[in-house]
Amino acid sequence: MLDVLNKRTSASVYDSSHALKKDDIIALVHSATLAPSAFNLQNWRFIAVQSEAGKAKLLPIAYGQQKVVDSAVTFIICGTLEPHLGLPAALKPAVEAGILDEATFAGWVGAAEAMYGSNPRFQRDEAIRSGSLAAMTLMLAAQEMGLASTPMIGFNADELSAAFNLGATDVPVMLVTVGKAGAGNWPQKPRKAVLEVLSFA
Repeated sequence: MLDVLNKRTSASVYDSSHALKKDDIIALVHSATLAPSAFNLQNWRFIAVQSEAGKAKLLPIAYGQQKVVDSAVTFIICGTLEPHLGLPAALKPAVEAGILDEATFAGWVGAAEAMYGSNPRFQRDEAIRSGSLAAMTLMLAAQEMGLASTPMIGFNADELSAAFNLGATDVPVMLVTVGKAGAGNWPQKPRKAVLEVLSFA
């Protein structure tokens, strides 16, 4: 995993002739769903834009950034609001597998209702957190598969929601392009020194 982190960089140029199979896209999203989320809410949603029509629709929404056309796929990664409403169903497999007992299940469901039920701001915060964790996990999975990726915040969220029929509870967190890197990408850029950003308490 450290090798994946050390080699990962954000690509600006993609090989437009490279395509991804549906199974590869499913595998990437499966990896993304292994990201952590509070209470195991799994409050995320993914839209894989890979068709020519989808890319053409996305291009102006992403302010003309060519990588959404040249990459094999652009994922629209959403966090979802009202996560407490879906928590019982999300936790049911863990109960059935004997990982969570009924008391823990009931406690988590009650706590989530108390935390999110009447707090729209906290719901949105959680949507951004969960979507971001899923996006990073997807990018690491892409690197492991020998693919390049790029997180993108340059898009019109309202236009994106309308064009791709996002629901009222879908919060578009970011776009992530994935594909085969083209020529001319920068190497990984130097980071700040660890002791510049780390403190001990």
